[in-house]
Amino acid sequence: MAYQVRELLLSDGSSPYADWFNSLPADAAAKVTTAKLRMQQGNLSSVEWFRGIGEYKIDFGSGWRIYLGKDGLEIIVLLGGGSKKRQQKDIDRAVEFWQEYKRRKARMARDAVKRRKE
Repeated sequence: MAYQVRELLLSDGSSPYADWFNSLPADAAAKVTTAKLRMQQGNLSSVEWFRGIGEYKIDFGSGWRIYLGKDGLEIIVLLGGGSKKRQQKDIDRAVEFWQEYKRRKARMARDAVKRRKE
């Protein structure tokens, strides 16, 4: 099963994933790009799921991680990334982003229903 892989956009339009990715050295960015392509192809074998999010582990360099959420059956939302050194802080941040994403999505759905009733 293939997935649509999207970056989380915060309310200010920024992307935590893009901010992290753009700060990576070239060799790490290449490994992360490969991991993203594998996710698009449906390969989530390197993902560990916990606290409502996934952590894609890349066994290279500083032990890079990609944090993601799964929205339905077809969409992967990239929440950010990090290294083994900052793992717990990065996990906490990704969980917070994912919870906010779900709140925003629920609010948008409620607003859409409300508009249809008007």
